[in-house]
Amino acid sequence: MKAIAHIESPFGEKFGVPRQAGMADVPSRVVFEPEFRVAEAVRGLDQFEYIWLIWQFHQAERDDWSPTVRPPRLGGNERVGVFATRSPFRPNAIGLSAVRLNKVVIDKQLGPVLDVSGADLVDGTPIFDIKPYLPYADSHPDARSGFAQQGSDRRLEVVFNDETLRQLPDNLHEPLRQALANDPRPRYHDDPNRVYGLRFGGCDIRFKISDTVVTVLEINR
Repeated sequence: MKAIAHIESPFGEKFGVPRQAGMADVPSRVVFEPEFRVAEAVRGLDQFEYIWLIWQFHQAERDDWSPTVRPPRLGGNERVGVFATRSPFRPNAIGLSAVRLNKVVIDKQLGPVLDVSGADLVDGTPIFDIKPYLPYADSHPDARSGFAQQGSDRRLEVVFNDETLRQLPDNLHEPLRQALANDPRPRYHDDPNRVYGLRFGGCDIRFKISDTVVTVLEINR
């Protein structure tokens, strides 16, 4: 397979990226590679509210694979089968995300560009395919979700300083809050004095977490 597109996302590294799509309303763009910048290829796509992105864990590629992994949801200590998880460390480093399609824009130089939100992808992630999301076939709200259900609705309080926030574009304030509210730390971390950093929107975000509160300390461009 070859990449047909890549994503332009505020996330500059893996740390801090939501563990699943839709957990933070982060604005992103799907930009097609030159060979696929054909408007006819997306004709009718704007009739769908959500789309599936099939993509590559390009920052997690390795030559070997393990039949078991340690899911963060289980604290990073218990092993389960790789095919019972969405871990990036799998035989084929393929990811699947349902994202909201806000609009399709025809750019003079880039051709069709997809304006999306809710993506859980690092900036520059290669995309292999795009398919429309069909609620009648793709949605099963009553389905069991095993260990992944544990703490899935847990959200932290995020505390910002107005002066600090001025370093970040206005449209990224709420997406950053949502990303931090999901608690980006490994599950086994619990040090209230530890300062974490993530790259978001071209900025270096420094923060601490104590109990259920995230305190943003600095935002530096």
